[in-house]
Amino acid sequence: QVQLVESGGGLVQPGGSLRLSCAASSGSSISIDAMGWYRQAPGKQRELVAVTTSGGSPNYEHSVKGRFTISKDNAKNTVYLQMDSLKPEDTAVYYCNARGRLQIWVPFESWGQGTQVTVSS
Repeated sequence: QVQLVESGGGLVQPGGSLRLSCAASSGSSISIDAMGWYRQAPGKQRELVAVTTSGGSPNYEHSVKGRFTISKDNAKNTVYLQMDSLKPEDTAVYYCNARGRLQIWVPFESWGQGTQVTVSS
């Protein structure tokens, strides 16, 4: 299987910035087709924040457009989420997601452990 390890969460004041990282690793060779970020606030459903694919443009949830930027390093199988102008409503546990193929032909989908982002004065 594929393990996703997240880092970069923390506590920031409104208007501050954080950069999340998610690295995918496996004992087998992997080819990643898409990586993205989801978030879940207490009492709410998990929602897509941003996603990027090899052959398409990034997609963003409406409320984060212009503030968040998703990027990737294909050589490192790593995706990043640069979060600027953070608002209290961005407070949530952020989860990394990846889908692709093991050994070229075996589909997989994996989730990270989650990292807490808290925006508060």
